[in-house]
Amino acid sequence: MGSPRIVTNSAMEKPTPTGCDILVSVFAAGVTGDAVTWPETYATPSRIPGHEVSGSIAAFGPDYAGGLVLGQLIYAFISAERGQGQADFVVCSPNEVAPKPTTISHAEAAALPIPLLTAWEALKDHGNMSAGMGVLVTGASGAVGSLSVQMAAQVKDSRVIALASSQHHKWLQTLGATETIDYKTEGWEATVQAVDVVFDTVGGDILTKAWNTIKDRGIIITVGDPAPAWAFGKAEPREASQHPNARYKYFIVSPNAKRLAEAATLVDEGGIKSLAVERFSFDDANGWLAVVEILSDREARL
Repeated sequence: MGSPRIVTNSAMEKPTPTGCDILVSVFAAGVTGDAVTWPETYATPSRIPGHEVSGSIAAFGPDYAGGLVLGQLIYAFISAERGQGQADFVVCSPNEVAPKPTTISHAEAAALPIPLLTAWEALKDHGNMSAGMGVLVTGASGAVGSLSVQMAAQVKDSRVIALASSQHHKWLQTLGATETIDYKTEGWEATVQAVDVVFDTVGGDILTKAWNTIKDRGIIITVGDPAPAWAFGKAEPREASQHPNARYKYFIVSPNAKRLAEAATLVDEGGIKSLAVERFSFDDANGWLAVVEILSDREARL
């Protein structure tokens, strides 16, 4: 379980949308490196992976009543339970599909949904970022991290601290980071002026150290992998005893078509820069899955 070698290519019948579902013709599909380890992948004897796609509307179920039209270019985040995006066609629910940004390629669009919605939920829903707040983003050079830096920088008078290796600092500054810190620096956490929000995308020792940067009534948000022991309410963080007024949150992102549509506008207006992508042929399934496992902080697209 968990090896790219379990992935093969095969042919199957074109799916038919039912109810209010949407059939998408896939032009580019995203690759999540650890998808072969997700329990949902093994819910059936055979499973098509893939949760991010860009393409066009091929058909609607008989009950669809939304605003999309046949042939419209879209991008989508398909839920973990449904998946199946790495195929010529995939059936999506209406809440998974939104108009594609017009200024970027299908490969770039297919790289955005999961990291973009993750950054959005962390900062806007859980972090409640507002003018003048400070945020520390760990793993800032990764897909989720770099989008988070861009989103946080759009908040008026925000202080955005990006934690990443030094080779990425100049680039992160162009994305809006007001401060950059090398995570390899011993005691880096002691140099951070306390922030209102910590958004951790790394976990482990980085998350532990990040607790020392939070304000008295601030919030620690993490999507780090593996999840911390307290992620599902079975325990409290050990660090909480030293920060009794701090809040903490772990979450797994969910599809949200409305936010994808709003984000597409931000991309087209230049407020969010698309991610660098690696392109692979559809037939090279083992190759692109293996690469994404190695380059875990990058996005790969086929």
